[in-house]
Amino acid sequence: MAQTNKRSTGGKKRSTAKRPSAARRRKRRVNVPAFAGLTGVLTVLLVFGVVLLAQRSGAESGGTESLSANLPAETTTTVKQEGTTMAQTTTTAASEAEAAVTTGSAASGESGQTTTSAAATTSTATETTTTGTVTEATTTQTALPQEAQPTYIQGILIVNKTYSLPSTYAPGDLDPTVKAQFDVMQKAAAAEGLNLYISSGYRSYDYQKRIYNNNVAAYGVEKTDTFSARPGHSEHQTGLAFDLNTINDAFALTPESDWVKAHAHEYGFIVRYPEGKSHITGYKYEPWHLRYLGVDTATAVYNSGLTLEEYLGIDSVYAD
Repeated sequence: MAQTNKRSTGGKKRSTAKRPSAARRRKRRVNVPAFAGLTGVLTVLLVFGVVLLAQRSGAESGGTESLSANLPAETTTTVKQEGTTMAQTTTTAASEAEAAVTTGSAASGESGQTTTSAAATTSTATETTTTGTVTEATTTQTALPQEAQPTYIQGILIVNKTYSLPSTYAPGDLDPTVKAQFDVMQKAAAAEGLNLYISSGYRSYDYQKRIYNNNVAAYGVEKTDTFSARPGHSEHQTGLAFDLNTINDAFALTPESDWVKAHAHEYGFIVRYPEGKSHITGYKYEPWHLRYLGVDTATAVYNSGLTLEEYLGIDSVYAD
């Protein structure tokens, strides 16, 4: 606020505040032409920055679309964070396949290539591309050999030296129908004063493996292969076969053996390894080993006088 003093002469009030000099008034004046020029420059820079930002965003978006377009039947997830574009790809392949993906960097004008090899049943590859930097990630998974799958010929499950079962094939016990049919056959034999009983029924893969290894330790591989199946090649694992009574050559001299040979087919069973056919079946004569085929099929095989291999036109030979 300006201060005032009273003077005795004239009784008038006179302001004591000083007016700004002409030089100060000139300094306070706004230089309108210079301000207008500066505003124009700032406007041009702002527009140029917006254009560059738009071009950069478009280039990044285009790189992601190119990545997605080149991936075969894959699920692609794109994540943007602080100017970084990440392409994360998960690939599932049922057979060996290769996918090559090329992405470009908009900021630096560089380009990179990421190649993912997918092998075996399932493989997962993660590809990462960052702005200005290309990171190569290659994941290769070696295919493991698949276990043999059950083989059916004319509707019959075949297990011999040529055809095997996987270790995971495990019914756990004799088939219920096999049990029921054996009970009927056992009663029929008992009615004639004969005694039939199952000495060895279902065997798991691991149990058969122990049996085979024990026999190899005692007799060697060559001799063991004439009477003991390798794991995965035993009919006992199917739950459709079993051994009767004493499980040795003495059984062939019993009336039970004669009766089974003549009547087993009537209940759906065959003597799987008949006499004189070891060169075909791959095993010595085993009158105690029965295999269930069903009454109709067992009767057809019995009447043909053939082994199951001959009846179906297959062989029984280990690969090694």
